Amino acid sequence: MAKGYRLTASTGIHKGDREYQQDQVALISHPRVTGCVLGIVADGMGGRSGGRKASDQVMLTAKQLFERYSPDHDDAPSVLKQMVQEAHLVIKLTAISAEQEPHSTLAAFLINPNGDCHWVHAGDSRLYHFHGSKLVRRTADHSYVQTLVDKGELSEEEANVHPQSNILMGCLGSEDEPPADLHFIPQLRPGDVLLACSDGVWHYFNPSELGSVLSSLSPREATEFLIEKARSRARGGGDNLSLVIVKLEPLDG
Repeated sequence: MAKGYRLTASTGIHKGDREYQQDQVALISHPRVTGCVLGIVADGMGGRSGGRKASDQVMLTAKQLFERYSPDHDDAPSVLKQMVQEAHLVIKLTAISAEQEPHSTLAAFLINPNGDCHWVHAGDSRLYHFHGSKLVRRTADHSYVQTLVDKGELSEEEANVHPQSNILMGCLGSEDEPPADLHFIPQLRPGDVLLACSDGVWHYFNPSELGSVLSSLSPREATEFLIEKARSRARGGGDNLSLVIVKLEPLDG
């Protein structure tokens, strides 16, 4: 791990107002390599068991590939892409026996011991990188409304309340090959915060709200606050919620 900071982290998950929990979230420390961490969120869709099976497959695939990953010898972006492609294939195979088509999003970040970070996403689960309270970067959703935002036909705010905001243009388990958008952060620094979350969380916050919460609270407190606030803003119509927060705290002295 690069000197100058320590990692603090938290995960959170809540059923929201849905009957079933189809989200999955994990924060995994590498079994052999200190300072190597994988954070991942998967939002499953498709019937009672279909969505949960899909997000389960994402988690299983990601854990297996991460446990085999060697920071010294393997290419992190290739491993993240492999997670998307392999989980996609397994979900398509399980779909044959499912009552509804199972699909899943995937948003994952991998922090290496040298302090660099790679991320990948497919669908509308998001990854955010903040420094202090300032947004450095976030992923662009693979969704119908995001294509309208990209064309300048909708604002971010309008996209959030658009009746078709839940339509995905790419995810795991669909007919088409899933997208796998990669991003690289060459060096994480003290004051950086990474957030991966499902749309049940980000839907209720603008980036400046997220930034102020993440910078002023510990990951555990921020997790609890964001779930509670999203629940109240959903007014009884909330989706499953899942998130993972990793914060780089400066070392004292």
